[in-house]
Amino acid sequence: MTHPKVTLEQWRVLQAVVDFGGFAQAAEALHRSQSSISYAVQRLQDQLGAKLLHIVGRKAELTETGKVLLRQSRQLLDNASELEDMARMIRTGWESEIRLVVDAAYPTRDLIDVLKQFKPLSQGTRVQLQEVILSGAEEAVLSGNADLAITTIVPQGFLGDLLTEIDFLAVAHPDHPLHQRQGELLAKDLQQELQVIIRDSGAIQQRDVGWQDAEHRWTVSKLETAVETISQGLGFAWLPVHLIKKQLQNGKLKALPLRDGQRFQAQFYLVKGSPGQPGPATEKLAGLFKQHKESRSVVQDPGKVITVERSYSSLN
Repeated sequence: MTHPKVTLEQWRVLQAVVDFGGFAQAAEALHRSQSSISYAVQRLQDQLGAKLLHIVGRKAELTETGKVLLRQSRQLLDNASELEDMARMIRTGWESEIRLVVDAAYPTRDLIDVLKQFKPLSQGTRVQLQEVILSGAEEAVLSGNADLAITTIVPQGFLGDLLTEIDFLAVAHPDHPLHQRQGELLAKDLQQELQVIIRDSGAIQQRDVGWQDAEHRWTVSKLETAVETISQGLGFAWLPVHLIKKQLQNGKLKALPLRDGQRFQAQFYLVKGSPGQPGPATEKLAGLFKQHKESRSVVQDPGKVITVERSYSSLN
């Protein structure tokens, strides 16, 4: 292995000379003598065998080679600082990374709002976000692959906090044959029509959710694909009200007049991956999710709590 000839301190001195506009200014900023600054830069150039600076009037300016190497040195020093921060976090118990597993049905806007609040408090902690469908979040918790999870099912042996409830509505395109029938629809009226469902991303105990007695079913991996498929007149599905609000307003989708089961709700829980004491960064992020729930505006709809946010979920 080849060992570097120059030190991080030499790169830091070069950056100071450039950033502060000269050797004297760099010496003052770094609380060093001007002669030591000059020597460090000259030594750096000698070791590299390249001219990095030239003097224009009283100001030190970078050569073309210096510009290239300075950019790389800034990244080098940033990486070194991140490495030291990581060591400090590990020493103090603050996690360097949080594995956040979220059911893709959880409202995207809520998720981003919380992560934006967490960033300035994170102390450099990385968030590894994995989006899953249905049993995928539950499976990640049980397998120990999640520090924090948002799931529709709280696994046995774990505790969960309710974050939100999302309304689903049975819909189809206004020109769909189901809308041409007279009166209320029954389950038997759906059986001969195409139903669009979402595939469970779990691998161990996949779950089927909702009514699935149609003779013909198409399975897709994304809810957005299901919405577009139904909006184009292919089949019917139960879709989240807030996700399809625009389609309901512009007439691309229309609620099916079902006698029973026209609507249902999905509940989303926050679950900590460790039944014991999670790390402080995980606790901080969990607290922000709970605070966001409390601050979210809600409206009452015949006994239902519906969040006033864009949201989506998955059916299988």
